[in-house]
Amino acid sequence: MSRYERPNIAAMQGYTSGEQPEDDNTIKLNTNENPYPPSPAVQRALAEIDVSKLRTYPQPTADALRQYIAELHGLQRDNVVVTNGGDEALRLAITTYVEPGKGFGMATPSYSLYPVLADIHDAPIAEVALDEEWQLPDNFADELNARDVQLTCVVNPHAPSGTLTDVDTLAQVAQQLRGVLLIDEAYVDFVDPDSLYDSTRLVAECDNVLILRTFSKGYSLAGLRLGYLLGPQTLIDPIVGKTRDSYNIDHISQVLGLAALHDRAYAEDTWAKVRAERTKLKHHLAQLGLQAPSSAANFLLAEVPDNAAMNAAELYAHLKAEGVLVRYFAQPRLDNRLRITVGTEADNQRLLDALTDVLT
Repeated sequence: MSRYERPNIAAMQGYTSGEQPEDDNTIKLNTNENPYPPSPAVQRALAEIDVSKLRTYPQPTADALRQYIAELHGLQRDNVVVTNGGDEALRLAITTYVEPGKGFGMATPSYSLYPVLADIHDAPIAEVALDEEWQLPDNFADELNARDVQLTCVVNPHAPSGTLTDVDTLAQVAQQLRGVLLIDEAYVDFVDPDSLYDSTRLVAECDNVLILRTFSKGYSLAGLRLGYLLGPQTLIDPIVGKTRDSYNIDHISQVLGLAALHDRAYAEDTWAKVRAERTKLKHHLAQLGLQAPSSAANFLLAEVPDNAAMNAAELYAHLKAEGVLVRYFAQPRLDNRLRITVGTEADNQRLLDALTDVLT
């Protein structure tokens, strides 16, 4: 440890990324990526990029992309800030809205990057446990207000369970909180459209709501690092004009992001395929004794019963040896479960074959 390192940095644990395959035969069902490739429009846009434009800095605030995103959601450009992936959006929200020494709030369990970013900022973390159905408890806002929380992150659909909280509940939480509520919708593209879920009305209804979206999951662009925040102008302006890194979105990302949005129909088709495979996978996992709550995301949280031939940790290791990566969390409420990304039909069948060998 360097004597120059800040004490809170020295004491904290960094974020642990999902495992990467060690060979081409291993399939990734552990990091919730879209199993289908990006739109062919993205490939064409990439091929047509004029590299001479890389000599100069990109448009500083990605305004063309901001405008298109705003129109997509029925908002104004001033309601949008484009970020270097959803993770930068989280960091910017903490930097902008949490004073040093003030609280950061979250439900548990949740996205493991949240406490890491709070620790970096030296913000005390206030955690409130989800109920047995993976939903926010009635006293959620009261608990966080009592601990002087200035920013609360709620991932919806929830990770790692995939359960969905309705917009009216989120609106009530926002109204009760004394700080900012960030609704992390990294997986919202996989929500069944029949549910009519749409939180963007909260931008107009609440002055303390930010909504996070990403191109990583729904648009199959996890390798690009592109996301955005929606919110009232009073929340977006300080990020755009003060705390955002200069030129945070490179020229290539701006071009490819627009290409992906222009071919939204292609992305929507992949979302429908994932939903169909999710339904089938949940059914087949249940036949093997692995029950999972209903998921609105592109993954399932499968519980390994006590009488199974292997516990969750052993089953994770067995699948890895068979060339199938899934996610195991060695923490309370999750240490008897595996989070499984919904893959292609072939990927899912390979997973089920590996599970069948040991569970039946």
